[in-house]
Amino acid sequence: MALLFLFLGWCCLVGFSEAQPTPVSGLSYDFYKRSCPKLETIIRDQLKKDFNSDIGLAAALLRLHFHDCFVQGCDASVLLDGSASGPSEQDSPPNLTLRPAAFKAINDLRALIDKQCGRVVSCADVVALAARDSVALSGGPDYKVPLGRRDGLTFATDNATRASLPPPTSNVSFLISTLAKINLDTTDLVTLSGGHTIGIAHCPSFTDRLYPTQDTNMDKTFANNLKLTCPAANTTNTTVNDIRSPNTFDNKYYVDLMNRQGLFTSDQGLYSDSRTKSIVTSFAINQTLFFEQFARSMVKMGQLSVLTGSQGEIRVNCSARNSGSGFWSVLDDGWLGDVASVF
Repeated sequence: MALLFLFLGWCCLVGFSEAQPTPVSGLSYDFYKRSCPKLETIIRDQLKKDFNSDIGLAAALLRLHFHDCFVQGCDASVLLDGSASGPSEQDSPPNLTLRPAAFKAINDLRALIDKQCGRVVSCADVVALAARDSVALSGGPDYKVPLGRRDGLTFATDNATRASLPPPTSNVSFLISTLAKINLDTTDLVTLSGGHTIGIAHCPSFTDRLYPTQDTNMDKTFANNLKLTCPAANTTNTTVNDIRSPNTFDNKYYVDLMNRQGLFTSDQGLYSDSRTKSIVTSFAINQTLFFEQFARSMVKMGQLSVLTGSQGEIRVNCSARNSGSGFWSVLDDGWLGDVASVF
């Protein structure tokens, strides 16, 4: 059996050995080389301090990036507050559990960046870098992030947000079809789900597996312990996503799945479905493989429907569209020389 696992891991390693995704037109790994050369240092140094006092913020920032990119692309639309014309993405049910601390952290980072560089960095780029640093500072892979995103001018409707963010009750077929619409494949699905190796979950997102009857695909001891935390289907309590190492970004999430200790239907189904089971197994026995693929999938996801060049804007306030004549957008165009390395 051990030899079989090693063989599977080696086979999958060969299958996943694709190169890092090439930046899409308008994005570059050195986009801010001249306009804000210390950008990544500013963000990482501040997040180190933030995580020392609140390690849960790492998972919150990672989740914020997911919820931004999955809904009309990585354009920071999830940061926009509601307006007189109606509610924003933040008011849609899938986003109600996004932590306010994550939104505050992005605004705080932007303030630090603006102080040192001026208003040249988009909120969307800050979100992408904060997600990368959340992974790296929690023990996960460190990887380069293509930059140059612009901030969107609109947010998605409630219906669009719900349709783009599959619920935790989703089965694998639904997840595969949903991600296929945004050009993410089955490997990306299993890989990005590994983000659940850190963070917490709210009881209502998985108590359908406990009440009124227990899901037979859940380990009994694990289920009984969850019932102590979630004594009723409508409780507001929370629990950790990964019972083995909840604050460390590693491959233990996949080990949980192999032991029938995944929280969500959407998690545990990855090990039950023949289309995804072998990928889960490979990641569970080979953390390096998982880390390498996670970096690739995150870069791929982070380039979904991005706005670049003269599209969108660079917001004065990450929570609101710019007003007036678009002064800051005009000012930013003066820094577009940083894009030259793309062409």
